[in-house]
Amino acid sequence: MTEQLRLDQLAERVGAVPDFPAPGIVFRDITTLLRDPNAFRSTVDHLTALIDELREPNVVLAAIESRGFPFAAAVAQNLHLGQVLVRKPGKLPRETRSIEYQLEYGSDSLEVHVDDVAAGTPCIVVDDLLATGGTAVAAVNLLRDLGAVVEHAVFVIDLPELGGTDLLSDAAIESHSLISFDGH
Repeated sequence: MTEQLRLDQLAERVGAVPDFPAPGIVFRDITTLLRDPNAFRSTVDHLTALIDELREPNVVLAAIESRGFPFAAAVAQNLHLGQVLVRKPGKLPRETRSIEYQLEYGSDSLEVHVDDVAAGTPCIVVDDLLATGGTAVAAVNLLRDLGAVVEHAVFVIDLPELGGTDLLSDAAIESHSLISFDGH
């Protein structure tokens, strides 16, 4: 059995890609955690402990496409929880509810099956990275439109200088992250 990595050790294993997707941006690449079995397992263990402290009975994890999927799936398995997929348009086969939200240069939208979350269901949003918070807030609003109770969002990485935590706070969501990086 391998030793669980500390959060600082996980931070060292996150890839940094300069000037992607635009000049001056340092892209934080979690695929380096996914390809390293010990780093992925340790990340999931830390997320599991965090979500276990936050969860209410019957909580459902709401995974944001696409890099939130592997983390939410592993935590859901560990804690025996259900999960809901929050996807880009046209990816879900049954009736969906969608929400459009603004990006820095344009707009995007997310969808969820209308019958995946019953009114009053507690949900925790899970994604790999919190930057500006626009996608996370859109996912929260979409889930709330279906009647879900959403009070927490959990991320592997936070880029605090980009303001996502503040945007989530304005939407009455507590943001929780394992790792934080200065700059963007």
